[in-house]
Amino acid sequence: MLRHSLTIGFSFGLTSGIITTLGLMVGLNAGTHSKLAVIGGILTIAIADAFSDALGIHVSEESEGKHTHKQIWAATISTFLSKFVFALTFVIPVLLFELSKAIAISIIWGLAMLCVFSYGMARKQNEKPWKVAAEHIGIAIIVIIITHYVGSWISLVCG
Repeated sequence: MLRHSLTIGFSFGLTSGIITTLGLMVGLNAGTHSKLAVIGGILTIAIADAFSDALGIHVSEESEGKHTHKQIWAATISTFLSKFVFALTFVIPVLLFELSKAIAISIIWGLAMLCVFSYGMARKQNEKPWKVAAEHIGIAIIVIIITHYVGSWISLVCG
């Protein structure tokens, strides 16, 4: 049962870390075109949102009343660590490349990680991997598109 708690935290942290960070990066880039703003956003997600998501998983697991104290903390810690680490991976391209190229690399990196994870999860659950991966990638792409247009709109209205 402890393994289940670790899996819950890891899968939540990974997917949230990828989708939230990509959405924030794309939106900030569209709105500011500032490397500093994008790096600041990534670090904020890695710290504040990782703690927030970890607490959310903690409270959710507690409210079910089915888990031991150890299981709850395993899910909490694995959520924090996976979100923190996966979010931080997006800093690397921003530090190494020009911003628009870094955003493109980050989108490819994030969608690839999501695809690999979705494929593995689907195979483990005897689901059709392409169907599960397509669903998860589709949601991520919708988030990326919406945040791009929101960032552009904010830049237009407030810039």
